[in-house]
Amino acid sequence: MSEISNLKPAPTLLVGVDFGLPHFDGELNELGLLAVSGGLKPVARLTCKRKAPDAALFVGSGKADEIKELALMHGAVEVLFDQSLSPAQQRNLERHIGLPVNDRTLLILEIFAQRARSHEGKLQVDLAKQQYLSTRLVRRWSHLERQSGGIGMRGGPGETQIELDRRMIDDSIKRIKERLVKVKRQRSTQRRQRERRDTFNISLVGYTNAGKSTLFNALVKARAYAADQLFATLDTTTRQLYLGEAGRSVSLSDTVGFIRDLPHGLVEAFQATLQEAADADLLLHVVDAANPDFPEQMAEVQKVLTEIGADKVPQLLVFNKLDAIPAERCPLQMQDEYDLQGAAVPRIFLSAKSGQGLDLLRSALAGIVQVALAPVVKEVADPRDISRVYPGDLC
Repeated sequence: MSEISNLKPAPTLLVGVDFGLPHFDGELNELGLLAVSGGLKPVARLTCKRKAPDAALFVGSGKADEIKELALMHGAVEVLFDQSLSPAQQRNLERHIGLPVNDRTLLILEIFAQRARSHEGKLQVDLAKQQYLSTRLVRRWSHLERQSGGIGMRGGPGETQIELDRRMIDDSIKRIKERLVKVKRQRSTQRRQRERRDTFNISLVGYTNAGKSTLFNALVKARAYAADQLFATLDTTTRQLYLGEAGRSVSLSDTVGFIRDLPHGLVEAFQATLQEAADADLLLHVVDAANPDFPEQMAEVQKVLTEIGADKVPQLLVFNKLDAIPAERCPLQMQDEYDLQGAAVPRIFLSAKSGQGLDLLRSALAGIVQVALAPVVKEVADPRDISRVYPGDLC
């Protein structure tokens, strides 16, 4: 996706295929937002239905012809699919359409590459990109197909160069993984230091663009980058939040947002960063309450939390963007409970942008921290044997 890095947005045709899955975005709204975030300019959108992907062209030859005509009509210089394409499908589509063809996975990787600021974040994105590109070497060396065979040559055209490139990428992946192991070790040391200081750790999680960074800034008076775009924040930022009612400070971390079909390579690469959520004492699950698709977004967040081993961490739901909720959908009360995967989880409505409901959130956090860190008497068989324990379930 070389056009993504250009200063001038590249005109792009968006394509989505409905395979009957419940989360299909018929309007391709999220893909459009991703494209804009990645520096592309959507000029046309096309959706179609299929029972299963075509093995060669993903959409079939007839629909591929339609994509080609629509791209020429609107002056598109690139075609972007909402689903992941196999290397063979991507190569065949490019030959059939005559334009660069990319998928949602590469777009997300490119956005992450643009937004990563810390050394750790750049390492994690680089690892995911290298792993993605390692399966697509054949299309990067098509110019070598002009080579002719000769005495002593074996295999197909360009085989030697492809093998060399694959070995270079494999070596690069190995080096990056070794460096990430050191980063993970450093983070583990930092977490142990916080545990020795008896620090209560809270992590902000949620779907991308739910307002996590805006809420983070509002709570700790920080200046973390926040914008109305997907994946505005990639690098974890941690600050101390003082809770007056509890009479103590807690550690608050802003983490990367999740999204539907988040590439597995990114989840794996960002394991060190996402470990902050898995090791937290409490997760503030931030939800864009103004988005009508928020239940599906919450389900995606829960899926990633399960994947990183954070699904057992207690949660407090924060339904953000109260100021953007239509009047007919406004909540009757600012604090209640929400059924999340069969469990009643406390929920608070607020607007991080306007500040409405922030005092209620601080009070709720103070109450949770007081309960979590206050010693209680444990019932034992011998009344003389009294132990000080901490409750495990906060919510």
